[in-house]
Amino acid sequence: MSQQQTPWQLTVDAVAHYPRPGTNAPGSFAFSPDGRMLTYLFSARGDLIRDLWALDVQTGERSILVAAAPASAPDDVVSPEEALRRERLRMREGGVTYYRWAEHADRLLLLLSGQIFVTSSAGDEPRPIAQSDSPAQDARFTPDGSHVVFVRNREVWAAPVESGEAWQLTSGATDTISNGLAEFIAQEEMGRSEGFWISPDGTQVAYEQADEGHIPVYPIVHQGTDEWTVESHRYPFAGKENARVRLGVVPLGGGPTRWLDLGPDPDIYLARIDWRPDGQLMVQIEARQQRALDLWRYDPATGERAVLLKETSDCWINLHRDLKFLEDGSFIWSSERSGFRHLYLYDATGQLVRQLTEGEWAVDGVTHLDEATRRVFFSAGRGNPTERHLFWVSLYDGAVEPLTDEQGWHGGLFSANGRVYVHTFESRTRPPSAELRSVDGGTPSPQPSPIGSGGSSGGSGEAVLVTAVHQGPRGEECVPGLRVPEIVRLASRDGTPLYGAIYRPWGGEAPFPTIVSVYGGPHAQMVTDTWGMMVDLRAQYLASLGFLVFKLDNRGSARRGLAFECAVRRRMGSIEVQDQVDGLRWLADQGLADPTKVGIYGWSYGGYVTAMCLLTAPNVFKVGVAGAPVTDWDGYDTHYTERYMDTPKNNPDGYEQSSAMTHAANLDGSLLLVHGMIDENVHFRHTARLLTALEKAGKPCDVLVLPAERHMPRDEAGRRYVEEQVAAYFAEQL
Repeated sequence: MSQQQTPWQLTVDAVAHYPRPGTNAPGSFAFSPDGRMLTYLFSARGDLIRDLWALDVQTGERSILVAAAPASAPDDVVSPEEALRRERLRMREGGVTYYRWAEHADRLLLLLSGQIFVTSSAGDEPRPIAQSDSPAQDARFTPDGSHVVFVRNREVWAAPVESGEAWQLTSGATDTISNGLAEFIAQEEMGRSEGFWISPDGTQVAYEQADEGHIPVYPIVHQGTDEWTVESHRYPFAGKENARVRLGVVPLGGGPTRWLDLGPDPDIYLARIDWRPDGQLMVQIEARQQRALDLWRYDPATGERAVLLKETSDCWINLHRDLKFLEDGSFIWSSERSGFRHLYLYDATGQLVRQLTEGEWAVDGVTHLDEATRRVFFSAGRGNPTERHLFWVSLYDGAVEPLTDEQGWHGGLFSANGRVYVHTFESRTRPPSAELRSVDGGTPSPQPSPIGSGGSSGGSGEAVLVTAVHQGPRGEECVPGLRVPEIVRLASRDGTPLYGAIYRPWGGEAPFPTIVSVYGGPHAQMVTDTWGMMVDLRAQYLASLGFLVFKLDNRGSARRGLAFECAVRRRMGSIEVQDQVDGLRWLADQGLADPTKVGIYGWSYGGYVTAMCLLTAPNVFKVGVAGAPVTDWDGYDTHYTERYMDTPKNNPDGYEQSSAMTHAANLDGSLLLVHGMIDENVHFRHTARLLTALEKAGKPCDVLVLPAERHMPRDEAGRRYVEEQVAAYFAEQL
C-alpha cells in the first residue's frame, strides 16, 4: 500500500495495488568486479520506481549510485521492443530496470529509455555513448570494459567506451530477419533472452540470426483507443514452422561472419550458448521433439565441432542454466536422467568424472562454482519441496552440506571469489530480506557494522557481515490482520502425495463455501513457504468475505521430479482436474469444504485448468473465473506445447480431449472468462473460440473483456475493476 494509507486495510484497492506489502525488497543484485561493492535495485519510497543503490561491503554504508529520472513511472513510454521485453519478464517496475558491470573493470552500464550510459563505482554522472534516435537493446561490456556490444535496428553493434563512436558488426537484417536478438520462442518459453555472446578475451562476438519470414503474420488489433492500430507478430503455432536460426561468430573490430554448422536438421532449437574459458564455444542444441539435447564444442577459428555429451529422455528435456566451467575446461552439468535433477562433473572432453548429488529430490539450480575451494553451491528443496535451501558439495567427494537451515525460502548470489554472498530469505511470516554473509566466517577489514535490524538463519562457519541490505517492516507490521495460510499434505486417489494451502475464512462456521486458486501447469509451484503466499491478497480478500480459499500443486507442477511433472504428457487438462477434485474431497472429509458450494479461479494455464474443471467435472465445480485461458493447444506456441503434447499431427486424440471446446456442452455452472484483447502470448482468440463453442452448445457464460491489456493487467485502475468483478461474481454465484 502507499505510505499515506495508515493503518493498512485489506480492501479491493489493496488487492489491486503493487508492490504488495512487504515486497519492496532489494533485487537485481550484482557485485562490482573487485567485490568491494554490492549493487542492487530498490525504491526507498516504497513504489515501483527503482533506483540503483550501492552498498560498501567493508563499511556497510549504502547510497544511491544512479537515481531514476524524476518523471519515471512504471508505464513510461518505451520502445515497442522494450515494452515486449518487460512483458516477457512479467516486469512491473520502472525507473532503472537494466544495468551491467564489466567483468574485469570498474565500469557500470545502464540502459535508460533505450540509450546506453556508462558510469563507475565512484558514482560519476552517467555518460551517454553511441547515442542514436533508434533505441539500443541488450547492451553489455566486453570483459575488460573497453567496449560495449549491443543491438540496434535488429543488428549487432560495438562501440569503444572512450570515444563512444559505434560501428555495425552484422548485416542483412530486415523486418523478418534479426541479428543478435533471441526469437520469440527463446524469450517466452526457453528462458533465453540474449541473442549474442562475447568471447572471454573480448575479441569475438557469437550471435544468433533468426529468420521468421516464412511464419504467417498473426495480427493483434488495438481497439480500445481512439485510433486503432494493428500489431503484427510472427507467431509459431504448435505443429507449424519455427524461426530458422543460424549461429555465427564475428570479430569485434568487424569483418566477415563465420557461420557454424549446427547439423543436418534445420528444425532445431538453439537452446544455450556459452564461451569456455579457453575461447571454445559451447552450444546446446535441442531437437524439435525436445527429447534429445546435444552439447557441442566449436572452435570459432575453424568451425570444427565435437559433441561432448548427449541427453535423451522418454518424457522431455527441461532446459537449465547449470553449465559452469573450471579453468581446465572441466564442467558442471545438471540432468534429470535419474528422474530428479542432479549435478554431474565432466572433464573437458565430455567424460563423466562423478555424480555430485543424488536422491529423490531435485536441484533447482547452480548458484556458484568455486574454483579455489573446489565446491559447487546450489539451491534445492531437499527434505521439503515447499521450501528452498542453499547447499554445497565438494567436486572431489563427500556429502551434500547445507548452507541454510531456517524454515522458508532461501537464495544466494555470490561474489566472483566466492567469499561473500547475498543471502535472500522469506517465509509465510517473514517478508523478503537480504543480508551479506561470508561463506566461511571470514570478514573484510574493517569489520562492517550492521545497518538495520534483522537476524541470521545461516549455516555453520558463516559470518553475517551486514544483517539487512534494506530492511522493511516485519510481517505483522506489513499486513496487520491477515491470516497465515496453512500448508497441508494429502494423498490423491492413487496415493500420490500432494501439497496444498488453506486460507481459512475470517468468520462463519464450517463447512465453508470454497474457492480453489489454481495454476496447475508445468514449471510452476503454487504452494511454497514464501511471503508471496501471505500477500496473495485476492485469496486473503476472498477469505475475508467468508470463503475458504484452497491451493493445490497437482501433478504436472514443478520441483517434484520428472515423473510427477510428466503425468500431463500428451493429455493436458486431465490429471490436473483429477488431483484438484481429490484435494476438494480431502477438504470435505476434514469438514472444511461445503461440496455443494465450490468455485475456482486461475490465470493463463490456471485459466485453462479452471475452464477444464468446469467442463469436465461439472458435478464438483459450480463457479469459475478463467483469466487469459488457453482453450485449445493447437493455438499456443511450438516449444511449450509440443514439449508436453507432441504435435497436433502426432497426437490428434490428445489435442482433441485437451481442448476446452470438446467439452463445451458439459458446462452446467457459472463461468466468467476474463481476457486482454492485445494479449500477444495467449491470444484473445482462445476465449473467442470457447465462446463460439459454448454458443453452439447453447451454454451461456459471462465475459469480462480488457481491450487495452496484454497477458497480465498492468493498469491499477483496470486491476481494481477486475478484482471487484471477480469478488462480486463469487459472492453472487456461491
